[in-house]
Amino acid sequence: MRDPGLVSPAHPTGPVQSGWIARLAITLLVAAEIIRTLTDQDTQTRLAWYAGPTAAYMILFAFTLWYARPARWLSHLYLGTQSLLVLAMFGLDPEIDSVTAFFIPLAFQAPLLFSGGIRWLWVGILVFLTGGALVITHGVLEGMAFAMGPLAGVIALPAFMIANQEIEAARRRSQIMLAELRETNRQLQSHADQVEELAGLRERNRLARNLHDTVSQLLFSVVLTSRSAQILLDRDPPQVRRELEVLQELTATALNKLRSLISQLRP
Repeated sequence: MRDPGLVSPAHPTGPVQSGWIARLAITLLVAAEIIRTLTDQDTQTRLAWYAGPTAAYMILFAFTLWYARPARWLSHLYLGTQSLLVLAMFGLDPEIDSVTAFFIPLAFQAPLLFSGGIRWLWVGILVFLTGGALVITHGVLEGMAFAMGPLAGVIALPAFMIANQEIEAARRRSQIMLAELRETNRQLQSHADQVEELAGLRERNRLARNLHDTVSQLLFSVVLTSRSAQILLDRDPPQVRRELEVLQELTATALNKLRSLISQLRP
């Protein structure tokens, strides 16, 4: 069953999805910090004490980053355990302030494990632990001076990741909207073609009715008048002249109607 605290990666408010290059870079950063800590002259006298926490930190970090997809409660437990390991290493010799840099990879993982306000809650906790540990052991001014570097990483790294996620989500939404607009435009064009075709059909029907109502009737009258003139040719020749005049008028009217309809057919 899906954990309700973990939102779909495709959703803009869900946990951030990091590429393998980003994960490789942060893994190398952790490895470099571990080597730096273990090779520091101040740690040589307590190397065995440092080796255990650093090894546990690295194993948990790499496993969670590359392989595990823990449930929300396990993610809380993981970050809490890792924070305690960092504090334990820092407590061995508070003068080695660089140990607080181990909080930076945890800040990197917070947006990967959580969504919404929970990830910022963990970033705030890591900020408090980083600054608090240094201020308590070195005093306010000196502690804050030492904390500037680690705090910048703890705050800036997750902020950049979340901002990048929002930009990517906005880009995906824009692509979806563009695809929807294209589909809508295609449908509108298809509808416009159908409307145009329907309008042409209606126009043809109207012209057909006009042909039937006007020209056909006129031609029928021409036929009747010509038949009448043919009948009257022997009986009443003067009447034939009048019938021929009517026939001429009907023919001219029919011709004008045809010309009018033909002009309407032209684009």
